[in-house]
Amino acid sequence: MIDFRDQVAIVTGGGRGLGRLYALDLARRGASVVVNDVGGTMAGVGTDSSVADEVVAEIVAAGGRAVASYDSVDSPEGGQAIVDTAIAAFGRVDTVISNAGIFNSVPFEQLSARDWRQMLRVHLDGGFYLSQPAFQVMAEQRYGRFVFISSSAGNFGQPMEAHYAAAKTGLIGLSNVIAMEGAAHGILSNTVLPTGFSRMVTETVGDEKFLAESGFMRAIRPELVVGLVTFLASRACEFTHRNYSACAGRYARVFVGLGEGWLAEPDRAPTAEDIHANLAEISSTERFIVPDSIVDEVLEVCDRLGISAMPDGAEVAFPDARPR
Repeated sequence: MIDFRDQVAIVTGGGRGLGRLYALDLARRGASVVVNDVGGTMAGVGTDSSVADEVVAEIVAAGGRAVASYDSVDSPEGGQAIVDTAIAAFGRVDTVISNAGIFNSVPFEQLSARDWRQMLRVHLDGGFYLSQPAFQVMAEQRYGRFVFISSSAGNFGQPMEAHYAAAKTGLIGLSNVIAMEGAAHGILSNTVLPTGFSRMVTETVGDEKFLAESGFMRAIRPELVVGLVTFLASRACEFTHRNYSACAGRYARVFVGLGEGWLAEPDRAPTAEDIHANLAEISSTERFIVPDSIVDEVLEVCDRLGISAMPDGAEVAFPDARPR
């Protein structure tokens, strides 16, 4: 059994929906859990401390250990306070599940700067504000696990969600760099793109008949996401820098591939006409690699050109990110 005995987990947005299920499963497996939730609406309005308190009470009643945190991830002070709560209550931080978020739908041409900034402040800024102080604690411990909750809305696109999509995809970039810099400290970081029936669905779809009768809605039971998140948050997970989708009981790796492309002659700059003429080869996805960093792309191109990426004797940045 994958267990979390003697480990401390922070779950943001842990008071309702998927976050609550993550917190309960970790506690059931022995983790001491910081249940963080401001208790606001899906649109990010208001606060309600009872939302986190109820999950803590549920964990404690089942014999587990948990404390509530009502701080918002949307400021550096809030992120630090959440980590401080974990240290004060339990003495360490082993796992962070960055799940807190808000949601609304706005057509792109009507999207206001305020809506844009609010969404990024909670999801993307919040991911940074929490992960940085947690990373510092994990680095001292020489161990840690991050699981960032991203979304298919950003990776694949979803109408009326430009702000949400940008924020969620930004978390993948954040996770990638944490994975690279954290590896030397025993810190792993991965992301999950979940699809689960929660208030994000019920409050935005609005059609009760559709929600009740849709076979897909019945298939995306939120508990089907939990096992993947728990695994990635555990010691059993030994890889980093990956993204996974969980949708209706189907689990799959999500990746950015780099096509082999077309290599121009090195002695001249191709024109727009050259790009047009070679577009099929440039756009082909039949042969590709999955880069572990920007270094992989640089090394692959240098290899094809027959040149060195660095002066003789110089070290390549992030040498551990080379193709394996």
